[in-house]
Amino acid sequence: MDIIKIIGIGFIAVIIIILIKQYRPEFAMYVSIGAGILIFSIIAGKLSGIIEVLKSFTNKTSINNEFLTLLIKITGIAILTEFAVSICKDSGESAIASKVDLSGKVIIMSMSIPIMSSLLETIISILP
Repeated sequence: MDIIKIIGIGFIAVIIIILIKQYRPEFAMYVSIGAGILIFSIIAGKLSGIIEVLKSFTNKTSINNEFLTLLIKITGIAILTEFAVSICKDSGESAIASKVDLSGKVIIMSMSIPIMSSLLETIISILP
């Protein structure tokens, strides 16, 4: 099971970080980034499977493929932003983390404008 691998990587990384912080605290961030990359590589296959299922649903319905592409990009931005924010917070840079978080939210809002406008147009066309 993948979750057991992920939990194992997390626990091992935490133990290594605790040990390294005593002697070389500057290397603790590298262990954290390495663990994050390992965990992301485990779930990358699952993400591609989810994308394929969503594409098959859009092919069967009248949903615009551009909207699916936008939703996948928005989800990717959210995941990467959260990853970057976590690394910033682990490094003790919460001010930078909050700026990265805000930037990710603004980018997501700007990318979602076509979806929101299409939704509003649909609602307006339904109303009498």
